[in-house]
Amino acid sequence: MPRFLTMIRIDEQNTPTEAPGPEFDERMGALLEEITKAGVMLDTAGLAPTSDGTRVTWADGKVRYTDGPFTETKEVIGGYSLIQARDKAEALEWARRFLEIHPAHWTVTAEVREIVEG
Repeated sequence: MPRFLTMIRIDEQNTPTEAPGPEFDERMGALLEEITKAGVMLDTAGLAPTSDGTRVTWADGKVRYTDGPFTETKEVIGGYSLIQARDKAEALEWARRFLEIHPAHWTVTAEVREIVEG
């Protein structure tokens, strides 16, 4: 079965200030339990803010390091999941269900990409 990487993109400069509430945690916990029991979830985690990160760039034969935050970037990867699904349609269904758990006034994007085995 193919594996898919889902990158959760957020606008780090405009994250919601209010906590989503206990019902969010309950719904997220239930979805994570369901996807794990289904044998689909391989790994998932949130990421530290870009202020704690460093970009390593190779250009013109040299390596350059840039410490965060990366304010020139509107969207950053805030988390990820690694899943094994029957096909892209199933991977997209799980991503849709994950996004719908979030409050309606939040903006969260999931980029789903198949891992090329090889």
